[in-house]
Amino acid sequence: MATPQPRLRADALRNRERIIAAAREALVEYGDETSLDEIARRAGVGNATLYRHFADRSELIRHVTLFVLGRLADQAERARAEEPDAFHALRRFAHAAADERVGALCTLFAESIDPTHPDHVAAGGRLDRAVEELIEAARASGQLRADVAVGDLMIALAQLTRPLPGKGCDTFDAFVHRHVQLFLDGLMNPARSELPGSAASLEALRRSRCSG
Repeated sequence: MATPQPRLRADALRNRERIIAAAREALVEYGDETSLDEIARRAGVGNATLYRHFADRSELIRHVTLFVLGRLADQAERARAEEPDAFHALRRFAHAAADERVGALCTLFAESIDPTHPDHVAAGGRLDRAVEELIEAARASGQLRADVAVGDLMIALAQLTRPLPGKGCDTFDAFVHRHVQLFLDGLMNPARSELPGSAASLEALRRSRCSG
């Protein structure tokens, strides 16, 4: 069961949401070198306000994780509901996930959160179910090759959205959607080659999520 949160005033809720959004942006850009001072500056709040909402860095990162997982699940569910073509729905979700730059956050999340926390289990489970439905619908339509599974998609998205080694790669974002599209083309039926190994299931993904 998810941990209940106290009801916040509207202005306090806006501050909290701004801090989480600013933290996600800063963590994508700077990784574990991001300071809480920088996050507060980006959110337009004082340090005292940040600490009033989040006791420490770990708590903030946990809430950023839940924020990202929730947005990804929203994207998957909307794509499934709104796109009449099942593979187009899968494409839409994949490009939305690329915009979240999940690969830039995976290592940090894996090192900073407790995967057994009830909130994280619930959010991750919702995302898993939503993406599984996208995969199953695309497979049922005959457009998705038969030898891939949810884990193949999610691991590839984490890898393709992970920044290149080094700092200041200004051109990286320009290639992300191009390479995601190339990967998606490789998922289409009929398959052009035989894949080594076996499809990455949800269980395999849970064992190695974000491990790259």
